[in-house]
Amino acid sequence: MGKGGADGAAGSLAVIADPTRARMLALILASPDGRATVTALADELGLRQPTVSHHAKALHDQGVLERTPDGRRAWYSVAPSELERVRGVLGEPAAAPPDDVVVDRIVDDLAQRFAGTFGRETVERYVRESLDLVSGHAAGSPRLASRTAGFAADRLSALASQRAETDATPEVLFVCVQNAGRSQMAAAILRHLAGGRVHVRTAGSEPAGEVSPAILSALDEIGVPVGGEFPKPLTDEVVRAADVVITMGCGDACPVYPGKRYLDWELDDPVGQPTTRVRDIRDDIDRRVRGLLAELT
Repeated sequence: MGKGGADGAAGSLAVIADPTRARMLALILASPDGRATVTALADELGLRQPTVSHHAKALHDQGVLERTPDGRRAWYSVAPSELERVRGVLGEPAAAPPDDVVVDRIVDDLAQRFAGTFGRETVERYVRESLDLVSGHAAGSPRLASRTAGFAADRLSALASQRAETDATPEVLFVCVQNAGRSQMAAAILRHLAGGRVHVRTAGSEPAGEVSPAILSALDEIGVPVGGEFPKPLTDEVVRAADVVITMGCGDACPVYPGKRYLDWELDDPVGQPTTRVRDIRDDIDRRVRGLLAELT
């Protein structure tokens, strides 16, 4: 985005508010893989391609759209950092934080799930802390309650695994900056290949709001599901629970503990890259994951 802070936010709101651009964004979000070409958009809108190209360029210049070249065509998708803003302008209201009734239900459900391991007070502390963390990185998410429950459950599972003495299943943590590209790719491929033989977690030093649509598409091409995964903040208990911590461009953000294996995979960030480059990075990650799995199992 060319401008930062309040000026940049106001600029992106203004550029989205144009009726034609709003319709383009709605079509992109409604597409199966969250992206579309100018040709497809022009056909849907009944407009000339140069007109649609002009609007797409304006949205791209303002940082609202990402452009991914693919041969003679280009795919446009909403930038992950702008997803919630776009949804709000298009009339999808940002969800309010879960009320006390919902939070209490999450606590009750997780207290039952972890009965015999953690008391309700501990569960409630992790749920409320997880809500604060998720809200800070994905404010307005329409799935804030379910994300809070999933994040809290993941953290409690990590904490429980540190106490278990009989579970020999290896634990792997993938960490990158936004937890929207490289780490999600690696985790999805390892889960797909390993099944229950390996516990897999991901985190980001500065997590984005959503997993990049380009990542979802690249994984779908090779039949690897992401499921309900979403970018999560890096927390202490997931690092402590891991046997292997694999970092990807997040610098010194990950704490170092004795007795753990740390690997740094030097990989370009696939987010915002052309489709061919995203596939190259995916295939590189796939090779590394298969080698890691062979060592672990």
